[in-house]
Amino acid sequence: MDINYFRVIRELARPSPTKIVLLVLDGLGGLPNPATGKTELETANTPNFDQLAAKGMCGLIDPIGPGITPGSAPGHLALLGYDPSDLIGIGRGVFEAIGIDFDLQQMDVASRGNFCTVDRKGIITDRRAGRIPTEKCTELCQLLDGYSVNGVEVFVHPIKEHRFVAVFRGLWLVPDISDSDPREVGVAPNIVTALHPEAGRMASIANQFVVQAKKTLTKHYPANMVLLRGFSNRSSFPASFPSMYEIYQLRAAAIASYPTYLGLAKLVGIEVLETGTSIEDEFETLKQNYDDYDFFFLHLKGPDSAGEDGDFDQKVRILEQIDNALPILTSVEPDVIVITGDHSTPALLKAHSWHPVPLLLYSKWCRSDEAREFAESACVSGGLGRIPATQIMPLAMANAQKLVKFGA
Repeated sequence: MDINYFRVIRELARPSPTKIVLLVLDGLGGLPNPATGKTELETANTPNFDQLAAKGMCGLIDPIGPGITPGSAPGHLALLGYDPSDLIGIGRGVFEAIGIDFDLQQMDVASRGNFCTVDRKGIITDRRAGRIPTEKCTELCQLLDGYSVNGVEVFVHPIKEHRFVAVFRGLWLVPDISDSDPREVGVAPNIVTALHPEAGRMASIANQFVVQAKKTLTKHYPANMVLLRGFSNRSSFPASFPSMYEIYQLRAAAIASYPTYLGLAKLVGIEVLETGTSIEDEFETLKQNYDDYDFFFLHLKGPDSAGEDGDFDQKVRILEQIDNALPILTSVEPDVIVITGDHSTPALLKAHSWHPVPLLLYSKWCRSDEAREFAESACVSGGLGRIPATQIMPLAMANAQKLVKFGA
């Protein structure tokens, strides 16, 4: 949504007692299994999703634009109405650090890290080290935390499973450097390079840290190497970035078990609620806090993880688990329910993809369409059509009767 559209929404937005729930199923979209011709969502038994679809409207969204594969941060911020093009240059590291409440100073350079597996020749065989338990990640982070490289202190803190954040603190650090993560197996990690002449010192320090980390982790198979990406600092974030309250006048709350999405929520002024790690825990957290907020950003990571692992059947099972727990959410009778994803993660590709993402919008004010199930094949012909993800929030606000008339 461009700045002029934001200005319009600001003028039209009004507080009201109605409630909006944005349920984000990370990596929701898929591709057909060659054996059945059905995607993960089409394969899953989801009677509760389908019931909402029959009463509401369906469609497809492009998180960034047709043919463009979204990263997690721009994909999610687009769902909240922010123009993803405003986020060019904002790496994943900042979101990770803020998500775990790390005291990130203005000029610290933060990076998202993965523990990974390399063979004797240094070739990556698993980018996620078998998704080691968070407890093991914590143990390994303690081994790496506190390194000093040419006067630069390196803080290494666990995120979840194989993920960690590395924060570099020192003088003359410019985050304009490339990733060491090639985002594929069968190749060696990349050498970090400066993308700007002033970033040469930061690139050198990042490479030295990777070398030291490899030596430390030699005997910790399968987590015997690190991959870094998303180098960024707070100064990369637009100073004039408006908060959710400034734009929509919403008392907004975020419920998520992954720190990345909590960091993202904090940066746009959404209050973070403590929750457990299960699907049911997150729905119960919404239920317990339902009276205190009028907008809920509820994030579930499971579909994306299964998709990245290439586990079609597991993604189906997770979608069915979410559907089975959905009555916890619907029991509080939100005025508007939006269900979608930040991007597609087909198990067949084992990665994020450019494919449009299914969208479901339910409210008593929406016009029902011909869709009778929540699945890609039904959403293609849904009444919402194929729209940019940035249009979801105005639609949700309108259906919650939180926007007044535009013009005379």
